[in-house]
Amino acid sequence: MDRNLNNSVNRGCKLNRWVKITISGPPGSGTTTIAKKISDELNIPLISAGDLFRRLARERGMTVEEFGRYAESNPDIDMLIDKTQKEEAASLDECVVEGRLSAWMVENTTLKVLIFADDRVRFERIARRERKSIEAAKQETLNRENIERERYRKYYGIEVDNWSIYDLIINSASFKPDEIVGIILKALEFRKDRGKNDAEKEKKSG
Repeated sequence: MDRNLNNSVNRGCKLNRWVKITISGPPGSGTTTIAKKISDELNIPLISAGDLFRRLARERGMTVEEFGRYAESNPDIDMLIDKTQKEEAASLDECVVEGRLSAWMVENTTLKVLIFADDRVRFERIARRERKSIEAAKQETLNRENIERERYRKYYGIEVDNWSIYDLIINSASFKPDEIVGIILKALEFRKDRGKNDAEKEKKSG
């Protein structure tokens, strides 16, 4: 990553707190990797839907796989994760929040990012990660996405395929993870500079 870019963004973060970034995207798009890297680069907490899921599984004495099957027939689990993520983000001045609904749930965000990739790339990534066939990964992922899409619509009135809510949309198949992080940090720099300029204009006009 460009050292000057990294230093520039870190200086900006020190000048202005209240940095809240949401990282969203469908399974296999790479959101977890990117969110962790952003959290490390800016040295701010990460609130991950996946981490919350694993924590809830441990609390119930289940493996992640067992808890996943349990959650499929118990929508209250996903709703608890959504609620917990929202509350934890609200309790912090600065954080990176990773999850499908983070852009919709988290208030006072600095930057809302969507990471995506075409289905073939996503299914291949999931198959490698979970050590299963691409066809199995495809069927399981599509089924999961259909269930989630209906749940978001039913309980929150959210159309998850509506990308207009995002400030920045990146195809993770076109860039390496560190390159994606660089793009996000540069966008954050622009966003924070614009916010600072707007504040100065408001102050002068007042």
